[in-house]
Amino acid sequence: MRVALFVTCVNDALYPATGVAVVRLLERLGVTVGFPAAQSCCGQPQYNTGYRREAEPLLRRTAEAFEGYAYVVTPSASCAAMIREHYPRIGRKAAEEGRGPELAGLAEELVPKMYELTEFLVDVLGVTDVGAYFPHTVTYHPSCHGLRALGLGERPRRLLAAVKGLRLRELPGAEECCGFGGTFAVKNPDVSAAMGADKIRNACATGARVLCGADNSCLAHLGGIARREGAPLRALHLAEILAATEEDPLR
Repeated sequence: MRVALFVTCVNDALYPATGVAVVRLLERLGVTVGFPAAQSCCGQPQYNTGYRREAEPLLRRTAEAFEGYAYVVTPSASCAAMIREHYPRIGRKAAEEGRGPELAGLAEELVPKMYELTEFLVDVLGVTDVGAYFPHTVTYHPSCHGLRALGLGERPRRLLAAVKGLRLRELPGAEECCGFGGTFAVKNPDVSAAMGADKIRNACATGARVLCGADNSCLAHLGGIARREGAPLRALHLAEILAATEEDPLR
């Protein structure tokens, strides 16, 4: 099976180790991974701040970059939700306003092949035990997009529960937003920071030393708060845990 990796601009710019981990993990499971160099931002920052028309060229670029692939896998529920939920709306509005009648078709073609990583592992590959090894105590934060937009449900926890050596602790208030919310954190910094501090306190109360998530945008927010508060907690993307093995452990 051959898939395309949609690494996202956040991972490309700030967390390249996550993209590398996805490739290592998928290749270990027998998947051939392609990386279309033409990929760029999906347009979520523009769209979420009301600049729908400015997101249209990014829809076109993203759809054209992944042409020819049956599956597109991303380690970001946020960006997967942008494409699956909002690309069709952007395409329809562009057609209604006479600016890009082809955008609706491009969105329609891309949406069904876009998968968040845990969805792809569980629903397409049919695996929960990926052969990972991570001998640490971990708690999992479900991001809002994964929880509410994509409905990832228990997929991430099932994958973590199968990791050899991993001790999974339930996070109190797990379904509460961490406070990042993209531009929400910029426009409402005090509220955002307070929400993040609540999440870090709950994570520390579990006794875990690793706070795991499937969106590096949320983990950037939470990891920053943990460092500022001196919390003994490492924020880490799920993909990096799943990519680790006894022979090649995460350091």
